Amino acid sequence: METKMTKPLRGAVIGYGFISGNGHIPAYLKRALEKGDVEIVAVADTCESRRQLVSDALPEARVYTDYEILLEQESENLDFIDISTPPVYHAEIALAGFKHGLHVLCEKPLTVSLEEAQVLLKAAEDSKRVLFPCHNYKHAPVVKAIRAVIESGQIGKVRSVTLNTFRNTHAKGATEWRTHWRREKRFSGGGIAMDHGSHTFYLTFDWMNSYPTSVTAKMSILEPERYDTEDNFSAVLTFPTGLAHVHLSWTAGVRKVIYTIQGDKGAITVDDDEMQIATQYKTEGPDVAQGAVTWQVEKRNISSGWMDASHVSWFNSLFDDFKTAIQKGVFVGKEAREAYLCVQLIQTAYQSAAQGSRELPLTPDVLI
Repeated sequence: METKMTKPLRGAVIGYGFISGNGHIPAYLKRALEKGDVEIVAVADTCESRRQLVSDALPEARVYTDYEILLEQESENLDFIDISTPPVYHAEIALAGFKHGLHVLCEKPLTVSLEEAQVLLKAAEDSKRVLFPCHNYKHAPVVKAIRAVIESGQIGKVRSVTLNTFRNTHAKGATEWRTHWRREKRFSGGGIAMDHGSHTFYLTFDWMNSYPTSVTAKMSILEPERYDTEDNFSAVLTFPTGLAHVHLSWTAGVRKVIYTIQGDKGAITVDDDEMQIATQYKTEGPDVAQGAVTWQVEKRNISSGWMDASHVSWFNSLFDDFKTAIQKGVFVGKEAREAYLCVQLIQTAYQSAAQGSRELPLTPDVLI
């Protein structure tokens, strides 16, 4: 079922913290000026100081103290809600949105438990409304370039990948509320695996062209007297097509992403904006280790804005996909199903780490 849109999509933002204030809302405003296909008419936040700041960015928007009041007052005038709260609130707000007949755009992770994720996917199907996660790393220009190289066949079939995400601190929230909420499990549901795990895992699905069958993981909390969420996390994912190695850190000496994608004909290495593609150019003998292969190396610089934690420049591309899902009536699409898998993977990885890095199976779900 495809729906034609003649009017702008009218949305409400739930949670006016860092990511919505610095990322989503500036992107919506820019899009409204350039395309005129979206309008944010209401915002809800429980923090009075944050509510007072809304008028600076959205002087015409109506502001509410909580999402329930907003939905009661605004739902008939809305098409979607944008959930930008800490993760523990995602499920209840999304369910309320579906009950009011609204599409849901939701920050990652989709939920903090697999049970909640199952409920959300079913609710989206039952209500015939789109559930769409903010898997915005797919929309980084250099990540789009990786996908294009893989699809071209230039490096052959991908056999293994490594994904390293280095941060010199945990992601900070708005100063007016709880700046360090990601270090409190009661709000975040977990540490860096909960924060960055989704981004990392859905990229492995894409690059390995399959879904993992097992995971083994290890994590650490360097200051357990202060925090109850992990700041370092490592995992190995087993795929039918190979292995993925993941390392996430909030205690690195630098902010950086380093990715490698190994194919049977070449490899891609990414260091933030720097991309290197090495491919077999000429083979002169059977012994590759002794220099029988000549490598051709291509270097590219693809500006992607990695240092901007709001990733505002990626949002427009993501919203295009959300809008398309609404137009086509794809209520639980590939992105939503992979968000479910990310939750399953995070939860299972935590179990593995708690059991001495035991390898645990990941069972494909009927929803996938």
